[in-house]
Amino acid sequence: MAREQLIPRGIHDQRVLDAMISVPRHLFVEDALQSQAYGDFPLPIGAGQTISQPYIVALMTQELQLKGDENVLEIGSGCGYQTAILAQLTGRVYSVERIKSLHIKARRTLDRLKFVNVVCKIDDGTLGWPDFGPYDAIMVTAASPDIPGPLLDQLADPGKMIIPVGDRYSQSLVVIEKNDGNITRKTIEQVRFVSLIGLHGWQE
Repeated sequence: MAREQLIPRGIHDQRVLDAMISVPRHLFVEDALQSQAYGDFPLPIGAGQTISQPYIVALMTQELQLKGDENVLEIGSGCGYQTAILAQLTGRVYSVERIKSLHIKARRTLDRLKFVNVVCKIDDGTLGWPDFGPYDAIMVTAASPDIPGPLLDQLADPGKMIIPVGDRYSQSLVVIEKNDGNITRKTIEQVRFVSLIGLHGWQE
């Protein structure tokens, strides 16, 4: 996976590559799909949601430039795979999931793999998780029509956020940086994610 999918596409952060190699991706999908877990494509995880293809997971993670001690907010736990990658690379991960069944499965898998630096809850992810902010990095794994204001407010200064922004069918992967009160934004990739449902996202 790393040799054929990630490195040729520009994933060069060795810590990210090591995390992608060490986290057992197949444990985060249903038994019937485990043989396909490392393929270059997303897979269904139930409730109309997906686990992103390995390259997108690695790309989004690399863009945050994590050093190892950051306070990270993830919006959209899904099956918990991206959560596990983040947990390998930083001090603490706070992850919010809207769908109860996915939250339960993700927490069970993360516990099984002994990720003790992850805190999860069920809630509207567009509201963030203000109790533990500000966050050095925020990753949003569902597509929003715009940047949710609460997430921008909870981003530390300096801090980085990565989020897919667009319509329900096609989005741009956007990196937001906050530095000395200034906010910059750059687009790095065209993507297609499930919709971010919530008060500051799409309506269900």
